[in-house]
Amino acid sequence: MNHQQDQLETLHEIRNIMDRSSRFISLSGLSGIAAGVSALIGAAVVKWYLVSNNIAYTENAAIALTREAVMFILAVAGLVFILALCSATYFTARNARKSNHRVWDSKTERMLVNLFIPLAAGGIFCGVLIYHELLYLVAPVMLIFYGCALLNASKYTLSDIRYLGILEIALGLVASFFVGYGLLAWTLGFGVLHIVYGTLVYFKYER
Repeated sequence: MNHQQDQLETLHEIRNIMDRSSRFISLSGLSGIAAGVSALIGAAVVKWYLVSNNIAYTENAAIALTREAVMFILAVAGLVFILALCSATYFTARNARKSNHRVWDSKTERMLVNLFIPLAAGGIFCGVLIYHELLYLVAPVMLIFYGCALLNASKYTLSDIRYLGILEIALGLVASFFVGYGLLAWTLGFGVLHIVYGTLVYFKYER
């Protein structure tokens, strides 16, 4: 009986070693929290701008928004993305150093390639929507493509990110029906869900 138990433990350890060798496991939960906080701040700034200019976020937003308003919102979204990327890089690099793992290797490359292909496609599609003045669909599409990117990258990093991707896709699909709540959906998806996910990952793997 003890011999069989030892064999099972050995097999389990071998499986863990193989899993670590094929996945990027240094992704930090703190990066998710930082990205979520950045998104909440960005959403608050956009909300303040819309209220200050008497713009209601509805399916008619394409008519109400001026070119200046669109550029402002895009600038805020770009800044949120940069802050999230910088925080992810910093906290993940710090986590890798603490665990004596390499920050950049073939696993990192595979994860980033699988992450950024759907992100790039989603970004281009959002540009098409803006070009055709279908602005009320931009937030749902961002959530859907971002969820697809996470789902695609989950094969090469922590499996927990898969569930975040599924939730992002589901939220994006719901928001595509209730287009007047796009900003709220964006806030929940990129803000609240990131903070919840980051907190769970941090306490599961880093404490």
